[in-house]
Amino acid sequence: MTTSSFDPHSLLAQSRLGVLATIKADGRPQLSPVMPFYDRAAGVLHVSMTEGRAKTANLRRDPRATLEVTSSDGGSWATAEGVATLIGPGTDPDGPEVDALVDYYRAAAGEHPDWAEYRSVMVSDRRVLMTMTVDHVYGARIR
Repeated sequence: MTTSSFDPHSLLAQSRLGVLATIKADGRPQLSPVMPFYDRAAGVLHVSMTEGRAKTANLRRDPRATLEVTSSDGGSWATAEGVATLIGPGTDPDGPEVDALVDYYRAAAGEHPDWAEYRSVMVSDRRVLMTMTVDHVYGARIR
């Protein structure tokens, strides 16, 4: 693949490991490894995270975020920037907040062997779904 034919959207869609940057209260970046799912057709990036973590608190205060992924060989990278919305945490395993996490899991990984267990864990772990509308994507193949 040449640099001119490199498509950062494709790399984002293929990647299941990235670094999410949020903004700390003092303005410095806070970086977290995450497992993203990029819905290219919708222009939306999803990440499951836990309530009470730095990235969740940062996004509740300032919803601007950036996600960077790299190819497995380190030869290309892609960055997505946008504004995030947080859904959850849910208190009801059958509630809409957990339904959103089920939809995310299905899109990113397929069917779960035990949805009742998954739903229960999402509540007990206080999981939150970040949905980021992607405003800008860029990247490059560097080798």
